[in-house]
Parts: sequence; C-alpha cells; structure tokens
Amino acid sequence: MSCVCRTFFIFTNLRSLYFGSINYRLSIIIYNYKMSTTQDYIRENKQRFLDELFDILRIASISADPAYKDEVLKCADSVAKHLKVAGADNVEICKTKGYPIVFGEKIIDAGLPTVLVYGHYDVQPADPLELWTSDPFEPVVKKTELHPEGAVFARGSADDKGQFFMHVKAFEAMMQTSSLPCNVKFIIEGEEEVGSASLADFLEENKEKLSCDVILISDTHIYSNEQPTVTTGLRGLSYVEVEVEGPNRDLHSGLYGGAVPNPINVLSKMIGDLIDDKGHITIDGFYDNVLIVSDEDRKEMNKLKDDPEGYKKSIGLNDIQGEEGYTTLERASIRPTLDVNGIWGGYTGEGAKTVIASKAFAKISMRLVPNQTPEEITEKFTRYFEKIAPKSVKVKVTPHHGGMPYVLESNTKEFLAAKKAMEKAFGKEVLPYRSGGSIPITSLFEKVLGAKSVLMGFGLDTDAIHSPNEHYGLYNYYKGIESIPYFFEFYAQS
Repeated sequence: MSCVCRTFFIFTNLRSLYFGSINYRLSIIIYNYKMSTTQDYIRENKQRFLDELFDILRIASISADPAYKDEVLKCADSVAKHLKVAGADNVEICKTKGYPIVFGEKIIDAGLPTVLVYGHYDVQPADPLELWTSDPFEPVVKKTELHPEGAVFARGSADDKGQFFMHVKAFEAMMQTSSLPCNVKFIIEGEEEVGSASLADFLEENKEKLSCDVILISDTHIYSNEQPTVTTGLRGLSYVEVEVEGPNRDLHSGLYGGAVPNPINVLSKMIGDLIDDKGHITIDGFYDNVLIVSDEDRKEMNKLKDDPEGYKKSIGLNDIQGEEGYTTLERASIRPTLDVNGIWGGYTGEGAKTVIASKAFAKISMRLVPNQTPEEITEKFTRYFEKIAPKSVKVKVTPHHGGMPYVLESNTKEFLAAKKAMEKAFGKEVLPYRSGGSIPITSLFEKVLGAKSVLMGFGLDTDAIHSPNEHYGLYNYYKGIESIPYFFEFYAQS
C-alpha cells in the first residue's frame, strides 16, 4: 500500500472511529436524558399510580375460595386493561384449567434482550376478619413506626398486587418517555396462592411465546429500608398432612381413659419427637444432601447484622430458639426446617365434652435447602413417621404440594443489574440476601424456559402477608417503581 493510500486509510478509519465515538457518546447522553425524564414522569404521577393500585386492591381475588370466582376473573380483566393502557401489545387473558393467566408484551427489537416479568393477582383469604383494623378490601393509608410516610393496608398490598403493579407502572413510565431499552413480556397468574397448579402446563405449551433472557419477580422482601437487599436464594418445600387413628369411634374419656390410645396424645408426642432439644430434625437421613454453606459465605450474609432484640420485639417474643450453632439469619434461610402448620381433632366447641377422639390430624411443612428435593424429603418423612408410631394406632401421610430450592449466584449479570439498579434508586449499598420463603415457580422457570429469575422484591418481612392487617409501605412501592427502569437499563448494557 502506498504512503498516500495508507494515510488515506488511516484517516478514514480514525474519522469513522471519531464520529462513531461521538455517536456512541451522544446515544448515552440521550438515553441518560430519557432515563431522568422517566424518573420525572414517575414523580409526577405518584398519586395516580397509588389510586390505580387501590382499584385493583378493592377486588377480592381470593383463589382458594370458589365463592370468589367472579372476583378473581374480574381482577384478571383489570390487570389486562392496565397492561394495555401502559403500552403492552398482544394482551391476552389466557385460559387454563384453573384461573386465567394475563399475558402482554412489548417487542421493540428482536435483537435486544427480553425480560419476562412474573407476578400474581390472586390473594390469600382475609380471615380472621375481626383482627383487621380496617376493611381488607378497602385500602387505606396509615402511618406506622416503620412507615412514617404511610403504608397501604389491604389484602394483597404486599403479596403480590402492590409488587407486580410496580412493574406495570414502571413499564408505563418507560413507554411514555421512549426509554424502554429492551423487550418485555408479562405473565401475571391467578393461582399462586393455591400452588400455581396451571402454570407448568402453560409454560410447556407456550415456550416460544414466553422465550426470554431473564425473569424478573417482585414477590419477596428486602432486609430493611436502611439495608436494601436482592434475594439470592429461596428454600424449597415439602408439605404433608398426617392422620393418626385409634379406636373405631369417639370414646367416653371416663370409661376408656387410661386404657386406650388417645390419637391426639399420640400425635402430639410424635410431633414432639421430630425435633430434638438442639433444634435438630430427627428424621433419618434428613440432612444427607443438605448443601453446607461455606464460612466465607456465612460471614458475608451476616453482614446484614443479626438483631436478636429487634427481631424479638417485632414479633412480640421474649426469646428466640432454633438449631444450635447458627444465627437467626442463618436459621431462617440456609438451614432446613420442620413446622406444624395446623393440628386438630376431638371437640373444640364451646364448653366441655369429655371425649377421646377417634382420629387426630396435623399439617406439616418442611422448608428445604439446595440439594434437597421435595420427593426425597417427603419419602423420608413418611418412613420415619410410620416408624415412630406406636402399634396401638394407624398412621397415614398424605403429600401435598412441594417445590425446589433456588439460588442465584451474586456474581451473575442478572444479580449485578438488580444490585446496581437498587443502589441507584436507594442511594445505598445493596447486599445479597437468602430468604427462608419458597417460590416453586423459580426452579420451574429455569427448567422450562432456561432462564434465571431475579428476585427483586421491595416488601418488608413485617408486612404481615397472609395475616390480618397486611400492608405495604408507600416508600417501598415508589422505590420499586423507581428501581425497575434502572434494572432494564443495566441489564440491557450487560
């Protein structure tokens, strides 16, 4: 190549690089402007975002009770309308064997990554109603010690209507300011509170339709407003019901007491024998496959500063207990558990009835950690429960639903996008956090769609989900809406 040609070639390429660099810098400036405009849009529409959330909270979409079927279907319609107004295309109310799944999407460029947003519009029953300080389906804002700026009190406010609705409003803000940096799809289901029975079939039948690069879920909580976190782990679940049968009918406790087995007494002792004095579960082989968390990782997670006194105060306890050798944080996240969720039998009405019940029952849940499976643990529980039963009674174990544990490593691009997004919104360092709860669909998503789930929740563990007076802080609601566009920004960049 001659000197003249070489000089021209270098000049042309330098010119291309120079102007290409200008174009790139210009695109960044334009995008940053759009993002600041997105945050302005959110601030300007805060009251409307709250009012629209109230409209959804007023719908008693209780999936567990068939009496509320029309309300559940009404809520699906409402979610679909909000998605359309926000700017989603191809919005559908997809029929299933149970309650419908609401789908919507916005594909701006097939070459860009796609975020699938998951949430659920069904809620738990509000019982016992007499313990609510206001109507569970007439949302009201009240100030509390933890929420001086106010919290929304209503069933579903934190679980999960308030949290999935943040995504709808954040999506609207990005659409209105032309700042959506990647594709987005929504699936909002109506059966999460009853085990997501229809979701697996829906995923299998719609793999192409739901194809994505990452799944974004807000159905968890942060450690505190002072220390925001991104959930990196969930426990799995094995849920069983047990029955202990003694005599062939209820017996007079005076005529038969002391001579025959009392199923309630027997069941109580058997349950007591499932955990020893050190908080260790006694089921044969229960800990065989438990993933042992390294000392380094335990040290990292305990940066969240276990606060035993504050923990006791928040739930009205004089003392705490659990497995020896672990902090409260660790017991509630990286260790498996066994808890009785309900127990009944005999006479429980007003006054006295001296009877030895023929049968006694209990519902028992076991939270699982990585490498444990619900099938394995259910089988081990059944064998052990039958083994410790005295010959005087018959026992029956009925498995209910279960779910796999889930872990998202804190060095992945998915986690780092969520961490950066929340740090930008909160203005504080965001730490990884292992939750003790279970969301079985996370492992299902990964199995069927081949994508990791980011658990970017904004509630607090004091929000009383599933309990009377469920609430969701206004601060948390708005911080979620602010954070979500940043997640899209950082994930698109990654």
